[in-house]
Amino acid sequence: MIFAQITTSTDTIANVASEPESVSVLDLLFQGGFMMVPILILSIMAVYIFVERILTISKAEKTPDGFMSKIRDLVEKGDISAAKVYCKEYDSPTGRMIEKGLSRIGSPLKNIEVSIENVGKIELFKLEKNLSLMATISGSAPMLGFLGTVIGMIDAFIAIAQEEGSVSPKLLSEGIYTAMVTTAAGLFVGILAYLGYNYLVAKVQKVVHKMEYNSVDFIDLLQEPR
Repeated sequence: MIFAQITTSTDTIANVASEPESVSVLDLLFQGGFMMVPILILSIMAVYIFVERILTISKAEKTPDGFMSKIRDLVEKGDISAAKVYCKEYDSPTGRMIEKGLSRIGSPLKNIEVSIENVGKIELFKLEKNLSLMATISGSAPMLGFLGTVIGMIDAFIAIAQEEGSVSPKLLSEGIYTAMVTTAAGLFVGILAYLGYNYLVAKVQKVVHKMEYNSVDFIDLLQEPR
């Protein structure tokens, strides 16, 4: 009976000792080495660009319902000044484009179209600001992760070469941690940045479509017989 209790106690101690220690995500990130620093910087930049662009694009989308109907009524009444004031009330790309067109009324229709297109190009440039940087982050973050993998494996092979006799797994753990963690972190940041970039591009295209639709509607208004 006593022997059975001793055996049971020994097995319990062995099971507790054999349980792997839990490793937190923060500990894993620290194991990634110095290559985690640029990956972390890229992740912060990606989050900042995404939030800033979302706020800017969402503001550009806010064109009131019946905007062009109101412009049409004012233009048909000949009250161009009131139409310009109405455009200025709404700080949006569409409003600025229509305002530029209103300021050119009396010029040849081709000149009006060109002036609206020029404003549209400027507004598009504002909407697409930093999107190329977002695309760069989505491609460079995984590359930095792979670079960390190469560095980690080099460290592991150096440790093997310098060790005399049998190589313990603990000796190789640092290099392996660096290799795996940096790869995972780089891919994680790159995937999120890529998804964010495509989402922002889709939002910009939606705004551009609305700008084009309203500008065509305005040009058609000017061509209607009075």
